[in-house]
Amino acid sequence: MNIETLFYLFAAVTVYAALRVITARNPLHSVLFLVLAFVSCAGIWMLLEAEFLAIALVLVYVGAVMVLFLFVVMMLDINIEQMRIGFLRWLPVGLLLAGLIGVQMVWVLGARETSAGMTAVQHAADYSNTKELGRLIYTDYVYPFELAAVLLLLAMVAAIALTLRKRRDAKRQNIGKQIRVTKQDRLRIVSVPSASKSAAAQDVVASDDHAAD
Repeated sequence: MNIETLFYLFAAVTVYAALRVITARNPLHSVLFLVLAFVSCAGIWMLLEAEFLAIALVLVYVGAVMVLFLFVVMMLDINIEQMRIGFLRWLPVGLLLAGLIGVQMVWVLGARETSAGMTAVQHAADYSNTKELGRLIYTDYVYPFELAAVLLLLAMVAAIALTLRKRRDAKRQNIGKQIRVTKQDRLRIVSVPSASKSAAAQDVVASDDHAAD
């Protein structure tokens, strides 16, 4: 099996998994198909000799982010029927956005020079794409890299701010109230009859019942 066949195989799996992410009825299945799409993309990057990006995609996204998404989806009580309400109403908007993305992809690919007849660049045995990637990030693309980091930080803070809301069923600790507690609040002394008195009382009740008979 040559490289071209592997490329088309990984590309077909990626497209199928991406379509199943948005068409699967169960959110859990959508997450699993997204994991499959990431693994297929990692395979394509391996064919392009981008081993560092492929390993980073598998370790970071598949091994951490998608596992977190999977646990969140499994723990949430998602009403699937409620999620399907309004699907047809927003379908034209989704198709419009998908069409715009498709036009942009065609425009970007059409603006690039055709690669017909071109051969892949053969690097030396000691070539390290990880070193080359780090050099480009911290020299030519240092400002976009820092800007992306700031945007991710803002997105994380915004997500925490949106989800941090007061819930009536949530239980929280009140440290000040715990410190001011007294023994009357936590301890109640009751009078419990001893075992001998209880046995004597039962004997008296039994003798009274026998006398009544």
